[in-house]
This record gives sequence, C-alpha cells and structure tokens, in this order.
Amino acid sequence: MGRTRSAWKGKSVWFAGAALAAVLALTGYAIFSGDGDGGDAPGKAGSSSSAAADPKPSYEQPEDWTDPQRWAALPRGKRTDERGSEVEFPHTTEGAVAALAASSNNTVEGSTSHVDEQLRLYYSYVAKEDQSEAAAERVELGSIDNGKVISRDMGLKPGAPMPPGAYVRSHVIGYQVIEQSQDEVSAWLLSRVTQKAGETAEEKGSYARLLFGAKWDGTDWKLSVKATRHAQEATAGKPKPKIVAPGDAAFNAAGWTAIREAS
Repeated sequence: MGRTRSAWKGKSVWFAGAALAAVLALTGYAIFSGDGDGGDAPGKAGSSSSAAADPKPSYEQPEDWTDPQRWAALPRGKRTDERGSEVEFPHTTEGAVAALAASSNNTVEGSTSHVDEQLRLYYSYVAKEDQSEAAAERVELGSIDNGKVISRDMGLKPGAPMPPGAYVRSHVIGYQVIEQSQDEVSAWLLSRVTQKAGETAEEKGSYARLLFGAKWDGTDWKLSVKATRHAQEATAGKPKPKIVAPGDAAFNAAGWTAIREAS
C-alpha cells in the first residue's frame, strides 16, 4: 500500500467527535486529541486536550505494510432511524463499540452540511438525559463556525454547498476497549478524517484519537457523559495509545484493533 500523508491540520479532531464534545464542554470536560502524539490527555476544557485545539504535527504512514494483529467486524444496528442513522446495536461489548463508531462516522458533501451531520449524530446517539436545548445549540453553532473554518482551509466558499467531488469524511478505523460491563463500555477510537476540495483536487487526511463512553438504555447503546467521565478517570495518568494507522507496525504495538468492514 502506498504511503498516505496526513497533511490536513484543520479541525479534524472537532469534526470527528463534535456531538458529545459539545455536551461535555457544558460540564467543563474535553475528550480528544489529534494528529501526532503530544501529552494532551482528556481533562478539563481549556487544557491542551480541548475540543477546539488543532491536531499536533502530522502523521505519515510508512510505505511498508504490516498486517494488523487484531481485527474485528463490528455488528450492525437493527434499523435506521428517521435521521438516517444506524441504531439498535447488540447488547454486547462489540455492539457498544459499533455504536460509538457510528456516532463518529459522518460525511459532508453535496447539500449535506456540517450542521446537518452533527445534529444528526447528536439526536441519534447522545443519551436522552444528556441532551438539552443548550447542548443542541452548542452543537449547531459550533458546526457553523467550524464548517466555515474547514471550508476556508479547503479554499471553498464558507456556508456554501460542497462543489461536485468535494467532501469531508470521518470514519473510525480502529479501537481499544478501556472498560466493559454489562451496561457500560468505554473505548479509545481512532478516526481517519479526509477532505477533498473538488473532483480534481488531492485528497488530504488527518487522524484523531477520541475517548468515549456508552451506556445501555434498555434498547440501544448511547453516548453518555457519565460513562465518558468514568473512561477519563480510568485512563488518567496512563499512556494513551499512539495515533498510528493500520498497516503501521506501531499500530499493533499501540494495542489497537482494526475494524474490518462488515459485508
């Protein structure tokens, strides 16, 4: 496999996990870190791990491919909700990870805006008790502001629909379970965020490491502030898995499990 350069240093971290980040920010918490591997641990908002922080220096995948030692084909949800989101995942650890991944996978292209996608993720995946008018407004306003920044980074008109062939996509490619119980699961997620400014433009990419917790609500797994705080407490003071792509030998050393697309 050829080398993939992660040259985009825009708002990739924010794009990958904005919905829960907006909720946690209201309580003074932040959840993720971006490209590179500084000492930015999850913690209080305003620290180096703040959701508003840009990724660290870009990661470049080696040309030599090393097969991941751990693979998982995560289960699918039983149905698609009215917003087009896959929901009702199995009541298992892998079902929880699948729900967490779905809550971070999103695509902005054509007439679908950053606001559309982030509000879809917010209403489909954030636990009902963590939803509020203030949090929804924060998601919406943050999506507008960051969408403009991303468009400018791409050389596009802020607020306008993506031109043909242009997109911004976030997709979870790996995970590492932190804690698991019958009704609560937390995990590190490794996301690949790509952008393309048009049909003939070069695709650029970046990686983000996210920390999420999910709780079982009786019928499905939902992103939970409480579960994510438990994850923060469980990982405090411990080394974070390095941000490295599948195919890099360091991916295995970091303890990541690669996600195999279900057929």
